[in-house]
Amino acid sequence: MEEQRARWERKRSRTAKELVETEQKYMEQLDGMSMYFVKILKAKGLLQQDVQDRIFGPLQSICQANRTLLHYLESGRFAAGFEEFCPQLSLYVTYTDGIEEALKLLQEQVRKNKSFARFKKLQESRSVFHGLRLEELLPRPLQRIHQYKHLLRDLTENSYPDSTDFQQLARALSAISQVSQYVHDHARSHENHLELLRVQKLLKGRRTKVMKPGRVFIREGWLTVVPQKGDEVKLKMFFLFSDILMMAKPCHPLHPLNSDKFACQAVYPLEECSVEKVFGHTKSRGGLISLSFEQESLLLMSTDQDDINNWYRCLSTAVGHLKTRCTTVHQKDHQLQRELISGETPALGMVQPKSHPRKRNMDDVFSVEDQNTVPMHSQSKPVLRQETTDPKRVKLSDFPNRTDRCGDVPSAEAPAGAEMRGICVIL
Repeated sequence: MEEQRARWERKRSRTAKELVETEQKYMEQLDGMSMYFVKILKAKGLLQQDVQDRIFGPLQSICQANRTLLHYLESGRFAAGFEEFCPQLSLYVTYTDGIEEALKLLQEQVRKNKSFARFKKLQESRSVFHGLRLEELLPRPLQRIHQYKHLLRDLTENSYPDSTDFQQLARALSAISQVSQYVHDHARSHENHLELLRVQKLLKGRRTKVMKPGRVFIREGWLTVVPQKGDEVKLKMFFLFSDILMMAKPCHPLHPLNSDKFACQAVYPLEECSVEKVFGHTKSRGGLISLSFEQESLLLMSTDQDDINNWYRCLSTAVGHLKTRCTTVHQKDHQLQRELISGETPALGMVQPKSHPRKRNMDDVFSVEDQNTVPMHSQSKPVLRQETTDPKRVKLSDFPNRTDRCGDVPSAEAPAGAEMRGICVIL
């Protein structure tokens, strides 16, 4: 037991030392930004006040809160310091909400305001910033929140459970973990928004809408579509999202406007999709994936074994997330039906269905978070095709393969829109 306590004490001492030293460096950067950018900019009047406030946000208030925290840490009162610091975490939430606009506005001012651009470059050369540009300094508070989470966890795990410090540190860790998760989710959401915007710009015209609330981009890449009737195989670009799979073909390379874009040919909803891997047809050089929908099926092939395995994993996970969510809504619906039949009062927070002698509006039964989710028992619409004039045949060998973007399926679940229910639109 004594050896265990000694190990705890050594680890706690190392973590405490790292926390103090990193906080001192962090405060040096915060004070530098506050002094050499915020205050001097205000004195010089190089930026309008509202523009400056949008770029730096509550940076000075964060400086003040962290200066107080550093005072506690340097005196060894870690638990008391973080207990007083936690009520100020709302400043970090506000700072997180405005960081993308701040960086965008900063780039705009550097491009348009030459006096500010010269001032910015001069201030960045100060030794306090160690060669970092203002674009790299502004996200530092968000990075520091993640560091607090890990350091506080180590500090709490190596504290005596029956001590008062342990309880205070545990409460602080819980509060900071929530803000850290908020910062992480915000960054993921912004990154996903940029990916959706990028794909939207890759598609010609405005007929296909990629931007949709709750939709998550997963990956893209080239796959060969194997025809069912013996026609020639065709190489297509596929974009996988959390609720749909989009198939597109490259536009003609000599087109004056769309030579670097894609024409969307079909959008397949994943809610009614089943994914299977086909074996024994590629002689261990790649693989085949079979996708079955209500009115159509696809056979996709790749000669890259790792690539086809990744596609299979991403598709299976995306479809599984959708079906799990639909099953949850289905269970909630049946539970409410039983409550209504037995005459029980619906649970608090459940939306009351509209009174009607024979017909219920099922949309009113779902909670707000499930409004865009399609239940599994819903009737699917038939596949609709909109034929357009076929363009000239383009040899795909003329197009260089674009680098596939592959990532793990995000943890966020995006509901499938009702308008996509069982519909395959050929554009």
